[in-house]
Amino acid sequence: MYDVTVVGGGLAGSEAALQLADRGLNVQLLEMRPGENTPAHKTSSLAELVCSNSLKSESPQTASGLLKKELSMLGCRLLGLARETRVPAGHALAVDRDLFASAVTNAINNEKRIVIVNREQKDLNFSIPAIIATGPLTSKSLSEAIISEFSSETLFFYDAISISVNVESIDHTKVFKGSRYGKGADDYWNIPFSREEYQRLVAFLKGSPSTASRDFEEKRYFDACLPVEVLASRGDETLRFGPLKPKGLIDPATGKEPFAVLQLRQETLNGTMAGLVGFQSRLTRKGQKELMKLIPGLEKAEILRWGSIHRNTYLDSPRLLDAVQMSRMKEGIYFSGQITGVEGYMESIAHGLLTARNLFNRISGKEDEIFPEETILGGLQRHLSNDSAPFQPMNANFGILPAVDGKRKDRKRLKYERSVAALERFLESS
Repeated sequence: MYDVTVVGGGLAGSEAALQLADRGLNVQLLEMRPGENTPAHKTSSLAELVCSNSLKSESPQTASGLLKKELSMLGCRLLGLARETRVPAGHALAVDRDLFASAVTNAINNEKRIVIVNREQKDLNFSIPAIIATGPLTSKSLSEAIISEFSSETLFFYDAISISVNVESIDHTKVFKGSRYGKGADDYWNIPFSREEYQRLVAFLKGSPSTASRDFEEKRYFDACLPVEVLASRGDETLRFGPLKPKGLIDPATGKEPFAVLQLRQETLNGTMAGLVGFQSRLTRKGQKELMKLIPGLEKAEILRWGSIHRNTYLDSPRLLDAVQMSRMKEGIYFSGQITGVEGYMESIAHGLLTARNLFNRISGKEDEIFPEETILGGLQRHLSNDSAPFQPMNANFGILPAVDGKRKDRKRLKYERSVAALERFLESS
């Protein structure tokens, strides 16, 4: 009945399913929710975002912006849906989480070639070809089946989720609207800290109670998702050079740059919820309530989404998977998205698209598709195959691209232009 089985209805699995259906294949999409849930997900919708509502910058001066350009050139389905459900966020692409997940769910439900089956896949006994895109919260049963198949440990680290508050509960006399360096509209709420207020916050974070790690003993965090209390423990000034950096922000009340600034980003289309940018946390709920009292303007804030922590599972891809992330042990089984070691929402969507293209090529008798090294897509593919060093997850960044000649201030633009040109040539020749 089905040409392909996709296990997991997250970002990578949803993009892969839609791409395969667009190519005329009948897809069985297995999603364990709502029958079985995860520690982080709250709904039964496909492609639910759990850590943040931001898909990062669309600026051509950023690697995230370049990745979106590449995906636009390839007809990425979820990128289009994200733009339809976006909320104001300056040059970043941020979405209303519920509307985005509903849009993806509706797109898949309306695709006649995709059938959703709500059940947990506990083993690797399914028809192939297949894609496993179960993400960082792969169920215990399936994780054990994967470990058994590869005779190798599945690696893990921790992801922390940021705090979100009710906008109506903010004391707006203590905050100001604006974007860093005046770029974009005044889409962020900015909370200025004096030196004394900042020092009290850091002192609290250093001594605050955190939630237990449950069955995970080793605390290994991805640097892009460090809890604020971990950052604070690294030094008194760390937060000022991280999520609370004041650079590019002027407090209209003083006409000066504050000592530190916490930004809040709109998370829903109706503007009722705002997320504390970069304020991932694993504090206890009591600790998070106490934390709010130390943030100017949030002393009486209503927390709508608690900060939390969860496991993020990924494979040792360079040693277990081939160049297009097909199992070396079991031909026809592909892995896609965060479970392979790509880190980030757009990166997961991108890898779902790449996996679908390569699986379709295999069915069609074509060669595997490795994108040019000058592109973000090609850089991510090569990282997942690089076995020269201990493997760690990777997100889109200019560092995974080859060096380019030119003045320092021009290099990002030159890499962007080179990538677009390389991708255009690649698509014309394929």
